[in-house]
Amino acid sequence: GSKSGWPFGNYFYDDSLGLKIAGVPVIVPFAWIMMAHPVLIAARKTIPAWAFLYGGAGLMVWDLFLDPQMVAAGRWTWDVVGPHVPYQPEIPLSNTAGWLFAGMGLMALLNLILPKERRKAGVNSTVPDLFLGWTLFSGVVGNLFFFDRGGVALIGGLAFAIWVAPYIFVISFGKPDLLK
Repeated sequence: GSKSGWPFGNYFYDDSLGLKIAGVPVIVPFAWIMMAHPVLIAARKTIPAWAFLYGGAGLMVWDLFLDPQMVAAGRWTWDVVGPHVPYQPEIPLSNTAGWLFAGMGLMALLNLILPKERRKAGVNSTVPDLFLGWTLFSGVVGNLFFFDRGGVALIGGLAFAIWVAPYIFVISFGKPDLLK
C-alpha cells in the first residue's frame, strides 16, 4: 500500500521506524501480527464461519487508535485527499476501508493456516482477552487524558467497544443459538 496507495491511501513512512524492505519498515508486520492473534481468537470464538469478517473489523477498529498516534508522532504521513476519519483530519477515510479489506484478507489467511483448537479443554484466552481489554482502555484513556484527542477517544472507543461486545457476550454467557 505504501507504494501504490491501495488499499489504504497515499502515505509514507518516516525513517525513524528503522530498516525498511520494499519501503515498509520491518517493524510494521510485527505490529499487525501482535494484534492479529487476539483478534483471531476473538473472531473464532464469536462467529467462526465469519471469522475473516469479524477479525477484519477488529483490525480496522484497532487502527482508529493506532494511526492517530503514529501520525502525531511523525512515524508516517498521509496525503489526505477527500473525506477523512471523523476527528482525524490527518487520516483519509480510505485508510479505514483499507484496514477492513486488508484485515479480512489477513484474518482469512491466518484462519486457514493456523490450527484450530483441538484440545478437549479449549484454549485459555485470558492473555489475549486482557490484551483486547487493555487496547480499549488504553486507547480511550490515552487519547482522552494524555494526547488531548477526545474525538479519537470517542470514535475509537465506541467502535472498539461495539466490535468487542459480541465477543465479551460469548465468553461470558456462551454462544446464542443464532451463532452456533
